[in-house]
Amino acid sequence: MGWLAVDRTALGDRAADAAGLLAGYGLDALLGDPRRFHPVAGFGTLAQRLERRLYRDDRRAGAAYTLIAVGTPAALGLAAALATRGRPISRFALTAAATWTVLGGRTLRAEGKAMARHLRGGDLPAARGRLNHLCGRDPARLDEPELARATVESVAENTSDAVVAPLCWGAVAGVPGLLAYRAANTLDAMVGHRSARYARFGTPAARLDDLLNLAPARLTALLTIAAAPQVRGRRQEALRVWRRDRNDHPSPNAGQCESAMAGALGVRLGGRNVYFGRSETRPYLGDGPRPDHRHIARAARLSGTVGVATAALAAVAALARPRLRASR
Repeated sequence: MGWLAVDRTALGDRAADAAGLLAGYGLDALLGDPRRFHPVAGFGTLAQRLERRLYRDDRRAGAAYTLIAVGTPAALGLAAALATRGRPISRFALTAAATWTVLGGRTLRAEGKAMARHLRGGDLPAARGRLNHLCGRDPARLDEPELARATVESVAENTSDAVVAPLCWGAVAGVPGLLAYRAANTLDAMVGHRSARYARFGTPAARLDDLLNLAPARLTALLTIAAAPQVRGRRQEALRVWRRDRNDHPSPNAGQCESAMAGALGVRLGGRNVYFGRSETRPYLGDGPRPDHRHIARAARLSGTVGVATAALAAVAALARPRLRASR
């Protein structure tokens, strides 16, 4: 009967993981990011120090950097998961804390709503000053529609990056999955962008982030389409735009989320994006007018709905993870 005891232990662990994912999502929805001593910020500081030691202008150095920076949190998460095996209360608390740490849904929605308030009040200087909380574009010459477009695009993409993807990897791999995903996504934000310094060194981090987001980005798009009626959108139109435009974006994942959001809101996203020192022209996604402050508020509402649905799906998936049985 040894397998039965192991099976019961595994079931308790999966139940604790599922409950922890839901509790962590609730903590993020209620409290948002910690204002001080955020673990992700601490990880970023350590990653910068590691970069200074390992940096060379080639992909092999970038691969070593990515392996260490992502592998270390994953190993720590695995050790913590093993230490709480068969201890459901401790495991629940660990999973809840890790989930709260890696999620950013409340903060994302709050930033979107703040931008909408500035634009609604006609305060373009304040809106431009707020944009760097959401994305890395140069806001100096952006007008209201372009600020709104940047915000809607950021809300769409970061709903996947900051909510759906971590919950998915938490459902698949528990605490190690949560920590590994957040480390990879943070590295991508730090070194995965196109620049003279990171063109080669940052490629492994960018490719890993692309890989980890393949399924979550598509789930985000499908849930956005399903939730379209909540913001007076039509599922059929959102689906049509997503199917037509999703692969036009240079990113294998961002276009999934942004095209679905464009179709759900009935707006047109894409166009020329100006960053500090460079510019990119993106294909248009959707058929409607350029967005304004009203669309930002609706995008934030959609993001929240997608997050709730994902948390529920993640809990179910965590419970359904394959069981490990010991031999007699």
